[in-house]
Amino acid sequence: MNDIVGWLIELVQSVDPALRTSLAGLAIMLETSVLIGLVVPGDTIVITAAMGVRDPIDGVILAVVVIIGALIGESIGFWLGRWLGPKIRTTWLGRKIGEKNWVRAEVYLQRRGGPAIFISRFLPVLHSLVPVTVGMSTFTYRRFIAWTLPACTLWATLYVSVAAGAAQTYQQLSSQLHWAGYLFVGIIIVFAIAVFVAKKVLQRRESRHIGDSDDELPRIEDVEFIGDDGITPEQADDDLRAMGVDPDAPIRPRDVKD
Repeated sequence: MNDIVGWLIELVQSVDPALRTSLAGLAIMLETSVLIGLVVPGDTIVITAAMGVRDPIDGVILAVVVIIGALIGESIGFWLGRWLGPKIRTTWLGRKIGEKNWVRAEVYLQRRGGPAIFISRFLPVLHSLVPVTVGMSTFTYRRFIAWTLPACTLWATLYVSVAAGAAQTYQQLSSQLHWAGYLFVGIIIVFAIAVFVAKKVLQRRESRHIGDSDDELPRIEDVEFIGDDGITPEQADDDLRAMGVDPDAPIRPRDVKD
């Protein structure tokens, strides 16, 4: 096993660091982009690239590039939603995704607001659709980035650090332990299982906020989205009433001096 793992790590490290890092950033950009992100295994490519990390500086550079790539990919989705609106759902690829998945993204954003942007980064399918749906809503781009940046940072840091740490551990122990290769494989497998389980648990916890019922088929133009501050119009009215202000009272214009 040591021979196989050693050969694999040396193969990855033989690739020019700039090229390896750029490919990882490109892969995660495509993985987080609408439509394309449903077929590109960005996480696998990032893990592979992280195996070639030789020192902490390489790891930091790789993580930063992956974060930037993820932000670019999600920004593409946001602006497609802002510019094309619901028409994107009627395209050939939009129809391939399925109306039910679009509805799930809409309802999730409607019910959760900003947290849906953060959490969706770790949910299958929704990680590509939510940015587009946010673009169709009243969220500003700045607010969108404020929610997705921490999620992209957490994701990139986790994947790069685990894969790079496993590779570094193997290289340090391979000359002393004949089963160091099994340790490397074990770390990667445990990480993959942990990610899979965490996603399933997160998906189950969030399922009550996602429109999984076939009866819930609101169109994007019928959805009353939560605003930039995460407060619905109804919640704003309730807050005004709590302060003794009648939200339905007419607004008196101020006196204007000539």
